[in-house]
Amino acid sequence: MAESGQRLGQLLVRAGVISDKQLTDAIQVHTATGSPLGRVLVDLGYATQGAILAVMASQIGIPYIDFTSRRPDPVAVTLVPKELAQRYALMPVCMSEEGELIVAMADPQNVLALDDLRIITGHEIKAAISTKDEIMAAIEEHYQVAEHTEMDTFIGTEDMDHAELDALTDVTSEAPIVKLVNFVIQKAVAERASDIHIEPQENDLRVRFRIDGVLHEIMRSPRAIQAAVISRFKIMAEMDIAESRKPQDGHCAVTIGGTKIDFRVSTLPTVYGERVVLRILRKDAILLQLSDLGFLPVVLERFESSFRKPYGAILVTGPTGSGKSTSLYAAINVLNSPHRHILTAEDPVEYRLDGINQCQVAPKAGLTFARALRSFLRCSPDVILVGEIRDQETARIAIESALTGHLVLSTLHTNDAPGALTRLIEMGIEPFLVASALDCILAQRLARRLCSTCKQEYKPSEKMLLEAGYSPDNLPETLFKAKGCKKCGKTGYRGRMGVHEVLLVSEEISRLTVEEATAEKIKAVAIAEGMLTLRQDGLEKVRAGITSVEEIVRVIV
Repeated sequence: MAESGQRLGQLLVRAGVISDKQLTDAIQVHTATGSPLGRVLVDLGYATQGAILAVMASQIGIPYIDFTSRRPDPVAVTLVPKELAQRYALMPVCMSEEGELIVAMADPQNVLALDDLRIITGHEIKAAISTKDEIMAAIEEHYQVAEHTEMDTFIGTEDMDHAELDALTDVTSEAPIVKLVNFVIQKAVAERASDIHIEPQENDLRVRFRIDGVLHEIMRSPRAIQAAVISRFKIMAEMDIAESRKPQDGHCAVTIGGTKIDFRVSTLPTVYGERVVLRILRKDAILLQLSDLGFLPVVLERFESSFRKPYGAILVTGPTGSGKSTSLYAAINVLNSPHRHILTAEDPVEYRLDGINQCQVAPKAGLTFARALRSFLRCSPDVILVGEIRDQETARIAIESALTGHLVLSTLHTNDAPGALTRLIEMGIEPFLVASALDCILAQRLARRLCSTCKQEYKPSEKMLLEAGYSPDNLPETLFKAKGCKKCGKTGYRGRMGVHEVLLVSEEISRLTVEEATAEKIKAVAIAEGMLTLRQDGLEKVRAGITSVEEIVRVIV
């Protein structure tokens, strides 16, 4: 065996990558075949190419980059053209504190590649090493910018005539900043994020995505580009980049692969600078049918029965971000027909629906939910949707509308369905009006679905099942839990579904409401009449292998 092979084997043993016996086995194969020792170790499954490279790199003083755990900085990525990265099998990683561009290379001794990088980027290059397969995979994953992303053109504010504002606007139009912003937006859409958070920190700029209701840190960029990145987002949303001391709201649109996607943009001053949140408005989310929202068949039947009546009130309750609006839109999709006059009052109107008359409330102009509702009643509607019942006046008009021949749908912030009855009474609505007007209350939460590719079956203990809330005489034998794979971003979950609680206001519940009974007493009667609680509904979805016990415990108190 060659002397270099002997040294490599000894280094790998000392590093704990392989054992003495594995080295002996590999040496025998190497001697018999003449194949390089490193290749033999990989073929035998004793070591990965990355592990061998990492040990070699530490010996020669070159950093090893493992792209399975290290994300390249998008700012660095924008400095090197994709064609050059593919030609030389290299991947920009980040900028060092000394201003050097750190680049992972399959061949860090390629002088031609290093010279080309210096000329094109204008930076000194610090070579690192990685496997060619990892580098090429990283190129495909992270060079997803610009080709299919087109920003709508915005003109910004009209009063940007100061020199420093002109300079800042120039910087935000430069290719690296534009590519970075495009990268963030396109990656968010590709990963099904609902929100993008751009957050200045003390030493850097943090970017997080909310995916399936949970925030994930995507990257951190140098603080030096903070002002340009945030100003780029503000210009896109037609905000005033000269104003950084007050919150601002705006709107922008992006075309990705021929599909137009709208964003609601908000800024908020913080101690380290303005933070920006972009809410991704996906029209496909509000075109869902009720059957797409994760209802159990028996629960869906109870909820749909409330639409058969020509009048009455239907409330959807839950905390912010629990999918109330999506459920309301799905219900409206069921009701929408040329024979019905549907009016909505929303704050804001995020989605335009064909065949429906939508009204944007504007409190500053005096157009509140209550005033919009009063106007609606003079327009002879069949169905009224109120974005949210926030105060007594809105609640009273909505209840009275339901009693005078209109079908009223709205949302209310309560923890469960029975709590909506007592909440309306606490707001000052007479109990007999509440009992007479309300037909159905839907409480809901959003839980993550287990990734269908990697979910793992297991046999739970009886104690765990009882603590979760399963009935002792109906325990499931096997359940599934999250594992994590590339498809789900190592989270074990992909997509979300609703967990529901449907209370139908029966004669007995009406009587209890008039008597101002407690929510707990109303809940007990509702369960006796066939209502599944949020937890029971969630546990049935765990039994079906759709989600996990841990996820239901996380979202339902």
